[in-house]
Amino acid sequence: MDSNHLVATNIRRFRRERELSLGDLAKRTGISKQTLSKIEAGQGNPTVGTLESIGQGLGVNLGAILAAYGSNVKLQRVEVAPWRAHAIGSTRSLDKIYGTGYVETSLIRIAANVPEDIAPHSRGTLHQVYVIAGSVRISGEFDSVELQPGDFFRFPGDVEHSYFTRDPEVLLHVTTTAPQIAQFTPAGQES
Repeated sequence: MDSNHLVATNIRRFRRERELSLGDLAKRTGISKQTLSKIEAGQGNPTVGTLESIGQGLGVNLGAILAAYGSNVKLQRVEVAPWRAHAIGSTRSLDKIYGTGYVETSLIRIAANVPEDIAPHSRGTLHQVYVIAGSVRISGEFDSVELQPGDFFRFPGDVEHSYFTRDPEVLLHVTTTAPQIAQFTPAGQES
């Protein structure tokens, strides 16, 4: 992910988490809605001072705007995923994520030509998908990705996303992780 796209994704996510419109953020920062819109679209070239102002308006530090965390997308194709010797045979490490929270692991079957739109889960949720059988397209606030058997894809589950296949059936191994953190309450609202 390039720097402009990373900054755009983080600012948009923080603004939405706080239930702020572009106009609200413009009032908090003194930056025009048009400039904020361009930055969120990844078209702006904001200065460090501009990013600091946006961070203050969102209640986060500059590091949070520049950091690749939680929203990381990872794609691992079957042809580049190494198998390593293990005491019981061999193992293929798909992903490691450190932190606290809960982890749910599932096998999911997807029927053909049935669009499966999934509402956003709680903030910080990640999905790790490994394709066992069939091919599937996963779309969301990231580039749509076509996956084949053996492919692995990690993406944020706290944004709307969808699964689609034309195959008679797809079998996925899905691990969902969600941090156990206090959720942000928008300004002016009581818990």
